[in-house]
This record gives sequence, structure tokens and C-alpha cells, in this order.
Amino acid sequence: MADDFLRDIAEPVMPEADASRRLGQVVAGSLSQGLEVLLDRDQRLEDLAVGRYATIHSGGRIFFGMITDIALDSANPAFEKSPPDLSIDFMRQVHLGTSLFGKVHISPMLVMDADGPDAHLPQPVKTIPGHYAPVTIATPEEVGYVFGEEGAAQDAEGRDVAYFRVGRPLDMDVPITINLNRFAERSSAVFGKSGTGKTFLSRLLLAGVIHHDVAVNLIFDMHNEYGWEGTAEHAGKVKGLKQIFPGQVAIFTLDDESSRRRGSNPDFTVQIGYETIEPEDVEMLAGVMDLSDAQIGAMYAMLRRLGPTWLLNFLDDDWLELNYGGEDEDGKKINAMKAFAAEMGQPQSTLGALRRRLERFTRFGFIVKKPVDDSIKRILDYLLAGKNVVLEFGKYGDDLAAYLLVANFLTRRIRLHYRALVEEAFGDEGAKPKPLVITIEEAHKFLEPGIAAKTIFGTIARELRKYNVTLFVVDQRPSGIDGEVMSQIGTRVTLALDNEEDIRAVFMGVSGGQELRQVLARLDSKEQALILGHATPMPVVVQVRRYDADFYREMGHLQGEALKKEAEKSRQQLGGGRKKRLI
Repeated sequence: MADDFLRDIAEPVMPEADASRRLGQVVAGSLSQGLEVLLDRDQRLEDLAVGRYATIHSGGRIFFGMITDIALDSANPAFEKSPPDLSIDFMRQVHLGTSLFGKVHISPMLVMDADGPDAHLPQPVKTIPGHYAPVTIATPEEVGYVFGEEGAAQDAEGRDVAYFRVGRPLDMDVPITINLNRFAERSSAVFGKSGTGKTFLSRLLLAGVIHHDVAVNLIFDMHNEYGWEGTAEHAGKVKGLKQIFPGQVAIFTLDDESSRRRGSNPDFTVQIGYETIEPEDVEMLAGVMDLSDAQIGAMYAMLRRLGPTWLLNFLDDDWLELNYGGEDEDGKKINAMKAFAAEMGQPQSTLGALRRRLERFTRFGFIVKKPVDDSIKRILDYLLAGKNVVLEFGKYGDDLAAYLLVANFLTRRIRLHYRALVEEAFGDEGAKPKPLVITIEEAHKFLEPGIAAKTIFGTIARELRKYNVTLFVVDQRPSGIDGEVMSQIGTRVTLALDNEEDIRAVFMGVSGGQELRQVLARLDSKEQALILGHATPMPVVVQVRRYDADFYREMGHLQGEALKKEAEKSRQQLGGGRKKRLI
């Protein structure tokens, strides 16, 4: 493949063999704005589409780029008002390609040199081809050379990496892979409007991470789609991650009854003690629960005065009455809340409003006075043992306050533990814990401007991989995510978006993003995605691979006849082993 791709790298003119796929020649452009290519007169515009790849041979280099726009042009502006008569074939042949012609805009992404220490390795573009450099449609071999083959390999620095097939280009049958190690080492994201298949694509990417064992995952499964069974339009029910990887995935749940009713048989039921909840865990819910700054300050004041029992006592009528109620010297009944507010140094109205909001927690069955077990320790035990954890929310998945509270509560403590482990292992790479990827849905609620800098999720995004913890963000509103956080997201996998602000946010901090907006705006509403960033050598539009029986099998899961055959093979091997031992 490499030989085919590079055989003409030093040729200054178009090789004979490439004439059938020739587009035209470079006539103008710049490094910042991209290249203008004048199409050959026999090149049909209808056969081209934005998102297709092209190669440009020039000066001993091959430039690899993407078509980002297609245009009609003319040598005489008057033709637009008074077009020539092209009904006569002779006149048509005279004008087409001379006075009337087509152009495409190509954004150069990579370049490969014939000589030097990095010869034949794709490098970022720092120059452009010269005038009249020949341009051709890229072949499957060229695309495959740039993106690599699926499976284990070594990168340019000699490190072991795993390449995972996410789909194929829209116009050719060649696998497109991403570097999973790079995908996991920085925060990444899947964006797309509602109904485009974000969960389906996210589940597929997580399956790749688990299959190649490049990181361990903690997945906050808001709508119970990742762990056991999910849904897909092309197949109805689809398998969850635990069904595909039964020995590598554990299901934790906040709602044991719901999980068992759906057949997921959870490994552990998570409970959170009132005395373990801190104001920092609740502060993130300010927007959802309509908490004012004064109410947030009151929570910290109660923590200072009452200690860990602040929330339990504050919501307990009997405790308030016992400690602050009763009767005064004149026998009049004392208003317990008023007396409590006076001791806390807070307005009664502030505490009264705060209490009404926090009483919502009493309806969460997973918040209890005395937890049966330490949920944080259980989750950490699984993660540090290399087991991926999916936390199902059951009936609480429809309550955004419950989702935000639990995700924030667990992430704050797990990240602190990882930080301690990494600091203890300073200087010894082998002693560091396996990288942890935390998956969150409705991410803009965690990372919106104004609060992202104060939350643990904003901290993780800004730290990159400092403490071996990164985020996998799944969201339909990228414009709602803080700009600084967006700039730190390494790999962005984007399905169809129709909101102009969301499209603009996806390309925040991306070189050449303006030119790619046309590509994103023309994606189909389902199963097409634009991938760009840290895990891929250049932006690519893919038809996403199916999450179906073939995919399960490629991930190592057997079912049906294949499972029976494997079981029979195992029985025969066991039987043969016993016979030999008897001899």
C-alpha cells in the first residue's frame, strides 16, 4: 500500500496512471484560506461532494486535503446576466472549460516528503503546492495509508497503540480508524442534535476502548443505554457493554428494582449517606434547583457550624424542634427555623427557601442515613482492578438534579483518589493507575460558562491527562459548554447539527475550522459524523460502522451457532486433555 501511494512522490507532473482520477490544477490559494482548484473541462461537478479527499503532487511532496466547497465560475461576469447559447454542441464545447468552468476549494491537511528524517510520514501542512500543481481524487490506498489499519501497532515514537475502525468514507470502501490511546489521553466528545445517534456512536467508541484495553471507564448512564440493553432504529434492541464484555464490565445502579426489571442484574447498588454530602456537591445544582448565592453561602455556614451532619439535621423536623423549638419563658411556642437561622447568622427566608429546595433529596431513595456499604470504595476497587463500571440511574435518569448530584459527588472523590495515586507513583510510570475515562451526558449542565471553572469536570478538562483522568462528553448543545473547556477537548466526533451557534462551538480552537463548517452542515441526519482532533491525523467524514451482530463478533462476543460451536470445541479440548492425563 505504501509503495503504491508513494511511487510517484517525486514526479513534478501528473503520472499517466492517475489521469482517470484527475480533478484539475491549483490556480490560487493560501495556507490560511486553502487552495482554489480549476477543474478540467471534462470533470463533472455532479460527481464531486464536500468531504472527499484529494491529493496534490508538487515539488517532491504529496499534499493530502479535503474538498470543502464547490463552485461555478466564469471568465466574463456578463455571462451571469446574459448566458451564451449552449444548446449547440459546438458552442458548448467552446465555452466549457474556457469561459465557463468549475472550481473546488481544497483545504490541505497533511503533507509527505520524499526525503529527510520524516520521509513518507504524514506531517502538518506548513506550506502549499505551487501554481498548476496537478490534483487528483484520493484512492482508497492513499486514504488507508494516512489513517492506518485496525488493530495493535506502534506509532512514530515506537509506543504501542491501538487503532479502532469507526467507519468508512462516504465515497469509498476503506476503513477509517482512530488512535484509541490518543482518544483516551485527552478529553473527547460526541456532539449531535437529538435523534442523530449520539448514544449509539458513544457506545461503539467505548466498546473499542474496552476491547483494546487502553483505559478503564466510568460511565454515568443517564438513560440506561450503555450497560445492558439499548435501542437502535436499525435493529430494535442492541446489546449493552456488559453483554459484549461480561468479564470486563460491571453494572452499578441507583435503582435496583428498575435494573433487575430490565434484566441487567446489577453487581452493586449505590447508596449515598446524608453525612457524606458536602456543599460542593450541591453547588453545581444551582441552575437546576434555582439556588441563589445566598443559599449556597448558607450551606457552607451550616457545614462550619454543624459539621458533616449539616444536611441530615437541616432536613429533620424532629432535630430542629428538639434543638431550637419548645417554648419561651412566657410559654409561647418558639419558631424553630427562626431560632436556627439566628444561630447560623442567616436570614430565615433564605434558610426556609433553601430547605424547600433541598427537601427534593428526601425523595431520592439512594440517599440514606446509614449506607450498607461504601459505594466510593466499591467503584474504586473495580476501576483499579481494570473493570469498567456503568452506573445506571433507573427511574432517576429523568431527574437532572439526581444525575448532576451523583455524577459530581462520585467524580470529585474518585478524581482525588486518582490524584493521590499518581502523585505517589511520581517517577514510576508503571505504578500509575490505568487511565480513567469518565463519560457524562448532558455535559453542558456540568460545563456551562460561569460554573465550569468551579466544577470538578472543568478541572479535569483543563488538566488534560495530568492525573490519568479524562472526560468523554456526550451532548447536543456544544454551544452551552464553556469556551475554555471546549478548547481542551482533544477529539471531537460530531453528528448532524442545525444550530449555527452549536456548529460554531464545535470548531472553537480548531485550525481551519471555518472551512469545515460547510462539511458539517451537509451531514445526513443519522450515522454520518465528522471526526477531527487529537486521535485522527486529519479531519474525516465517515459513515459510522453498524453496532450489530457483526460488531459484537469482532469485539469477541459469540452468540447463536457461533457460541454453540465454540462451546463444543471447548468440550472436545477438555475431553482430550483428560484422556491424555489418564494415559
